[in-house]
Amino acid sequence: MARKLGIFVIADEVYAHLTFGEKKFVPMGVFGSVAPVLTLGSISKRWVVPGWRLGWIVTNDPNGVFHKTKVVGSIKSYLDISSDPPTFIQGAIPQLIKNTKQEFFDKTIEVLRQTADICWEKLKGISCITCPSRPEGSMFVMVKLDLSCLKDIKDDMDFCCRLAKEELAVVLPGCAVGYKNWLRITFAIAPSSLEDGLDRLKSFCLRHSKQK
Repeated sequence: MARKLGIFVIADEVYAHLTFGEKKFVPMGVFGSVAPVLTLGSISKRWVVPGWRLGWIVTNDPNGVFHKTKVVGSIKSYLDISSDPPTFIQGAIPQLIKNTKQEFFDKTIEVLRQTADICWEKLKGISCITCPSRPEGSMFVMVKLDLSCLKDIKDDMDFCCRLAKEELAVVLPGCAVGYKNWLRITFAIAPSSLEDGLDRLKSFCLRHSKQK
């Protein structure tokens, strides 16, 4: 489609290294000969350092379209005028890349696989929440909130605010990312903490559920 329309592809692949499902992840860059691809990566996701606003842009363009159209030059010009990351982050990056062993990445994937399974299984026991599919990557899952099962909850924002107040558990309302009456639940935490949080979520839903 991109080749037909004469446009390039921007591939946001910040979670490319955090996949653990049965289906192998295929980066868009392998299709660079079909249409030029700009791939975005992130330190904060790959190395699990939330808030470190630093990443990279990779061009996958064997036909040289980006250079011919001066796209690369435009990107470099923009980076020259944009604000730089904090100096302590810049200073840490060389050692971070040099000294991080493969065992760290393997352990991260294994923990995420374990907590994703915990999340998937425990959400099955909460009637007002539906998880469309088992998580196979990333650090969070989007779940559908069924308000018809709840007696006094207006929407996803109301749900999250009251959950935080009553159970001291925090989830992100879907409206914050454009999905009204959905919830975003992270599973990038210790298994025991995740289980406790999901138990609190279930207790909250039971307390506010309509009596049958």
